[in-house]
Amino acid sequence: MTSIPFAISVKDAAEKIGVSEQRIRALLRSGAIEGRQLGKLWLTTEAAVAHYLENGAAPPIEDRRRMPGPLPTLKALSFFSGAMGLDLGLEKAGIFPLLACELDKTCRRTITANRPDIGLIGDIWKYDADQIRDYAGLKPDDDIDVMLGGPPCQAFSTAGARRGFHDERGNAFIRYVNLILEMRPRFAVIENVRGLLSAPMAHTPHAQRDADWVPNPEEHAGGALMHILEMLRAGGYGVSFNLYNAANFGVPQSRERVILLCSRDGKKIPHLQPTHAQDGAFGLPKWRTLQDAFEGMDPKAGEHAEFPQERLRFYRLLGPGQYWKHLPPELHREALGGSLDAGGGKTGFLRRLDWHKPSCTLVTSPTMPATDICHPVEDRPLSVQEYARIQQFPDDWIFCGSMADKYKQIGNAVPVGLGEAVGRAIIKHIAGKIEHPPEEFPFSRYKETDEVSWEVKTRAIMGIGAKPESRKRSCSGKTKADTQQLSLEFPMGK
Repeated sequence: MTSIPFAISVKDAAEKIGVSEQRIRALLRSGAIEGRQLGKLWLTTEAAVAHYLENGAAPPIEDRRRMPGPLPTLKALSFFSGAMGLDLGLEKAGIFPLLACELDKTCRRTITANRPDIGLIGDIWKYDADQIRDYAGLKPDDDIDVMLGGPPCQAFSTAGARRGFHDERGNAFIRYVNLILEMRPRFAVIENVRGLLSAPMAHTPHAQRDADWVPNPEEHAGGALMHILEMLRAGGYGVSFNLYNAANFGVPQSRERVILLCSRDGKKIPHLQPTHAQDGAFGLPKWRTLQDAFEGMDPKAGEHAEFPQERLRFYRLLGPGQYWKHLPPELHREALGGSLDAGGGKTGFLRRLDWHKPSCTLVTSPTMPATDICHPVEDRPLSVQEYARIQQFPDDWIFCGSMADKYKQIGNAVPVGLGEAVGRAIIKHIAGKIEHPPEEFPFSRYKETDEVSWEVKTRAIMGIGAKPESRKRSCSGKTKADTQQLSLEFPMGK
């Protein structure tokens, strides 16, 4: 691989621009000057310094074609690539992206800093299938092994407005599926948040519902995913999915994501094979912990945000694994304010992580009041480098942009270990190795999240009949008939 010639030191850049070295480091951290960090040393380029002098900001990364070179045995195209966590996981399994598709400017810089040889495009609407092939360095008759991507999930998030496919970001999901059907990869991967399982095609805000309101067919829970399944199956793809906790795949983090595995041969890929279990059940090692993730790290090194002083006074009263409920009762109101009266467990407030458990789900900022994440023993949020360790990025992976940009990129990423499990499942399917996970393995906190039980349940809720697909054996090795009566007659033809 070629490398970007980062050869200008902070001292050299300071002299050229006429500011202090401290100011140059701040500009590099913020992304105003393009650069990279090697340990505690920052480097930049002549071109980046010249661009800053002319424009005051790092130059935008242009779309580019893949550099000429031999193609890998298994070829992949990556969409909505972000900081490339899912891509790195597939790489570890032996599947290599030839091209990334990403619109976010800072993520594009991160992709370029780490994978300068691959193709890069931005707007998924701007390129047709032939152009995408061209930018990936593929010939018209080259078979694509894998298309992978996590379409924007805000439209389906349980914390969002739930606008579904009537949201522009929801339409990007449909665009991705249409590209799969047009480009016909042997396998396709779709990653998303848990909210996809219950997202409707459309959503009427509560403020617009009168006393006589009833949901129309597009507003039934699960309608969005049902539509996606029908599209993929009509295109000849076999589809399996489940809600997976990344901790079951060696990731030191409890993070649940829906993964759809699609196979052009019409067969279902078995559910992902777990490598770890919460309490060492099923003959597997126990979940990896935060202590495992931070092994060999200097806790004083790395950049991190700061908590407000008024919040720190409460954190100083909490030990590892504790949160606001462990404060003296007389401080609860003062610590949470009006949020104390809100519903739910409020477990995201004032939480210190536990050394001996996986991290909670990383969010895009560790300092937000309702989702703040504190180091187990130090009075600070997790650092950017600790975030990266939890998501299993290599220590030498470069995250561009400001500190806030880095937290966001890492927090949005797919954990590398979960991506590797996806890659292994695909490779085993290629080799004809049918390997089902252990019976009754708890992939997540929730039940009826696999493609068979979910579809039976969702069709019953929607008042439509169970299709033959929903009666097939699930990819956990069981039929839904093993656990439920499938002879129930649902109304057909509605």
